[in-house]
Amino acid sequence: MPHKPQSDVKRSHDPAERRRIFRAMVEARSAVLLPGAANALSARIIEDLGFGAVYLTGAGLTNMHLGQPDLGLVTASELVETTARISDVCQIPLLVDMDTGFGNALNAYQTMRRLEQVGAAAIQIEDQVFPKKCGHFSGKAVVPIDEMLGKIKACLDARQDENTVIVARTDARAIEGMPAALERAQRMAEVGADMVFVEAPKSLGEVQQIGGLAAPQIINLVVGGQTPMIERDVLHAAGFSFVLFANAGLQAAVLAMQEVLGSLYQTGSLAAVTDRMASFSERQRLVGKPEFDALSAKYEGKYFINPKA
Repeated sequence: MPHKPQSDVKRSHDPAERRRIFRAMVEARSAVLLPGAANALSARIIEDLGFGAVYLTGAGLTNMHLGQPDLGLVTASELVETTARISDVCQIPLLVDMDTGFGNALNAYQTMRRLEQVGAAAIQIEDQVFPKKCGHFSGKAVVPIDEMLGKIKACLDARQDENTVIVARTDARAIEGMPAALERAQRMAEVGADMVFVEAPKSLGEVQQIGGLAAPQIINLVVGGQTPMIERDVLHAAGFSFVLFANAGLQAAVLAMQEVLGSLYQTGSLAAVTDRMASFSERQRLVGKPEFDALSAKYEGKYFINPKA
């Protein structure tokens, strides 16, 4: 079955419409490519390239904003602020990684409310013990399933728009094994999670088992991580709604900065690496400077007619 091309991208200035767009993607199960953004600029690049949705990665936010590893160090306020910044400048739906909800069910309730208010089209909550770790790190632990189900129920009660998608993630594969992870995912769907996310499967066979779940699913492909790189067509055939590349852009940016600035350090010049850099004009285009120039001209009076003239 051919998947729907991502060139058919729907955009909107209205957060409510973006939520409807995202929910339609969930239901289509067409293995939509979902790149991760760590800040507003990376989100704008993703939108500019033509992707249909963007993912605010908790790991990327921690790495870029704090310069520290993904060990539950970012705060709810920092996540809400970044969500607001991305929602303000992007017209495609935004799925926000809110880790464990930043505490108990009450914290999850409050975080859910705040993220939805600032424009999130969907949120993702996971069952790790707080503070969490990257899903592809060792040494993780998960909370009792009833505690996680309580957090999902809190998010369901907190949301104001029925189209806001709640994604429930389990990290139990690495701790309790695949059967336990699948059972957890099934129970999360039964209490009302719109999508399930079984993190870090280790083989195509395990990925296909996840695809057999009744609820829509998302899969996370991490270069250097636990899950093998699987072609999109295979994942589409398995029934996944989204194929997440949470930090591919961040890893590419790190390498590009190392190469360009490393050459500058070694040679004292950028002559050898200018082809590795976006032009000055391209940078201004990406951040919308032409639109601001037009507004400036408008409000400075260029286009106003003096009624007494």
